[in-house]
Amino acid sequence: MSDGDTAAAGLRAWLQRSLARRFALGTALGLVLSSVVFLVLFVGLYRQTLEHEKVAAVGQINSLLRSSLENAMLKRDLDGLRFLVGRLGSQDGIAGVFITNPSGEIRFASDPAALGGHYGRERIADLEPSTRFLTREDGREVLRSRVPVRNRADCRECHGPVESSPVNGILYVDYDASTLRSAARTTTLLLMGSGALIVLLNLAGGWWFIRRFVIAPVQQLAGATEGLARGDLGARADLTGDDEIARLGARFDRMAASLEESTRLLRDHERFLQDLLDAVPDGVRILDERYRVVACNRSYRLQAGLALEGEIAEPCYALSFGRDAPCPPTVMTCPLHEVRARQESVRTLQRHQSRDGGALDVEIYAAPLKVHRDGRDEVLVVESLRDLATQIQYSHEQKLSEVGKLAAGVAHEIHNPLASIRFALHAARAATQAGRTEDATGHIDLVDHEIDKCINVSERLLKLSMTSPGASGIVDVNAAVSETLSLLRWEAEQLGVRIDLQLDAGAPRVLAQESDLRMIALNLAQNALHAMPGGGTLTVRTSRVGDRVEILFADTGIGIAAEDLERIFDPFFSRRADGSQGTGLGLSISRALARSFHGDIAVESSAGAGARFTLHLPEAAASPLLHA
Repeated sequence: MSDGDTAAAGLRAWLQRSLARRFALGTALGLVLSSVVFLVLFVGLYRQTLEHEKVAAVGQINSLLRSSLENAMLKRDLDGLRFLVGRLGSQDGIAGVFITNPSGEIRFASDPAALGGHYGRERIADLEPSTRFLTREDGREVLRSRVPVRNRADCRECHGPVESSPVNGILYVDYDASTLRSAARTTTLLLMGSGALIVLLNLAGGWWFIRRFVIAPVQQLAGATEGLARGDLGARADLTGDDEIARLGARFDRMAASLEESTRLLRDHERFLQDLLDAVPDGVRILDERYRVVACNRSYRLQAGLALEGEIAEPCYALSFGRDAPCPPTVMTCPLHEVRARQESVRTLQRHQSRDGGALDVEIYAAPLKVHRDGRDEVLVVESLRDLATQIQYSHEQKLSEVGKLAAGVAHEIHNPLASIRFALHAARAATQAGRTEDATGHIDLVDHEIDKCINVSERLLKLSMTSPGASGIVDVNAAVSETLSLLRWEAEQLGVRIDLQLDAGAPRVLAQESDLRMIALNLAQNALHAMPGGGTLTVRTSRVGDRVEILFADTGIGIAAEDLERIFDPFFSRRADGSQGTGLGLSISRALARSFHGDIAVESSAGAGARFTLHLPEAAASPLLHA
């Protein structure tokens, strides 16, 4: 690009940045153009008027000269004629005078050097007085007046008859045109100066007007617009007046106020939704189709070790597993992939990686959420992440609560051995005092036997209430079930319930945490007892089916209504036949514990026909936990 093109581009950019500059330039060009047109027309008319007046004046002078010449010719006063021509040629404003005969020969001239020359023969018959501007051979511009001196009867002696010689001679007078040009130039300059003054006055007035009534309000409106763009929702134009721009500013202010109110309502709504999410105790995160966390609650940030405020830049696979690519759905369960593929809710267990490098076992419940974002429909995935460590802690508290309910039965089982111990100790003391050593030894053996019974009861209670260890182990299913049911024997007797225990002779074993398995058995057995407030039979059977172990709890109670059957595993859902209020967490925790061992709990029931709960667990040798 040349320097000229660069300068032109810079000038265009400079003009485009300011309405006032473009207005001033346009006004100036318009005024200058109109002034030039006016000046050309005026100068032309003025020059024509000057020429007309000059010609009229020349005509009067020529008439006087012609009369003087004719008079001199009639008197044949040639010297006087020469004097008159010379005197006339020396007058101010006259550049020269000469007279030619009809053939064009210069006979008289104010400039002696021109005598004898020829000016050019003209048609005598058509010869008329005339005046025109021309430039002479010496380069001088003149207004040349041509006046024919016609033949008269008085002149026939010298010039012959009028018919053959209609003109005696031709008078040429050259008037200096510089005076006429000077007057026109002076007038032109005066007009140009006046026009320039008018243009400047118009520009100044127009500039003030557009700055005062256009540019300043527009700049004020632009400042308010920039404030809105920066996020200042309180920005207003506040224009005064009632013209078009002021009305535009008023409309802008109303729009800005409406926008501020809408934004406030939107922020309040977003804050309410966030507070609603934060009120959920489980971690909640919402994922889009690109694995980004578009929203989450406080519990999830605490679970993942994230800051409590700010956006989350990492995708879900980086947050949960420290991966740099999405989880392969063929290798592990990806809730996002499963929900989008099946368009239904998904529940799974996963072990996430926390920011401090530790492991976080979570139960994930994922569901689709159809929304309209950015002008298109989109399916988001809402994930609820329950921290199993917290749940297990709550499960332990639930265990202690249930153990507390066993206190009466445990006290009954311990009471009889303690009474026997007291009787044996009294007898042993009496035998010792009487010197019967053998009798005293027998009574002490009885005490030892009864103490073993108390220890056995306390061990069963301890196994049920102890905190689950970190790793699973081989559990004897028959022992765990029978010992747990023994703690409920007294409660069953009080309710009139007979316990029918059927243990598999093959001694099935599972890979689990023994206290958790005992708690599952306790919850299922107690639920059965609560379903038979008027008495009945509880059948508990252990069996091995293929590579799985099944534990059946079947009661003859009131059964479960069809509308409640789908909800019995939901947290805090409770319907007891004896009218007592439960926590509604026993079955929920039992199923979660069973699934943590890659098992599950199935239920079959109908109102009035009892219920059958079956705990399914992988046999120890086939358990996935063995290879984890």
